[in-house]
Amino acid sequence: DPDVDRFIMMFEGESRAIYKHRFDILNALALEPGQDVADIGAGTGFFSLMFAEKVAPKGTVYAVDIAENFVDHIRDNAREHGIKNVKPVLCTERDAKLKKNSVDVVFICDTYHHFEYPFDTMASIHKALRPGGKLMIVDFERVKGIQNDWTLDHVRCGKGTVTDEVKDSGFDFVEEISIMDEQYVIVFRKRDVALDGN
Repeated sequence: DPDVDRFIMMFEGESRAIYKHRFDILNALALEPGQDVADIGAGTGFFSLMFAEKVAPKGTVYAVDIAENFVDHIRDNAREHGIKNVKPVLCTERDAKLKKNSVDVVFICDTYHHFEYPFDTMASIHKALRPGGKLMIVDFERVKGIQNDWTLDHVRCGKGTVTDEVKDSGFDFVEEISIMDEQYVIVFRKRDVALDGN
């Protein structure tokens, strides 16, 4: 039950590296008109609205979040701005709640480390991606002696563990893109067959 106004101030300020570099991240994602995109852990939805402009008029952005307050905010904000190709989706802790083969690109920003059941969630994402679909993950570095105690306590796992979990979920590593100092950007492609056969 997040306080949306509070999180808008937290998420959408230039002091936050991800927001400051949002256009660099957007450019790295290289969206094309007509693509369908899932923004997993969409939060206040600022990336979802940016994606919507890139994939318009025929592409759809699924703004996925586990907090109903965020989902409602994104719906209202898109309507207020006249953006019709954003579809908010309320997910669960195990399932992104997206239809099979429904998206070309999945974007997970500052969210993967919150996954309580990463293999279940990633299985649902793998199923939602079309063949050869792209997955981009933006998350915090977690290196003892470099990151502060808050990050070490808050972030479940580091880049190596994330990469291993995603690869074990049916994805191939493509590249790491250097944009920020404290956060990494890594890109994967959906493997033809996941370990569970889906």
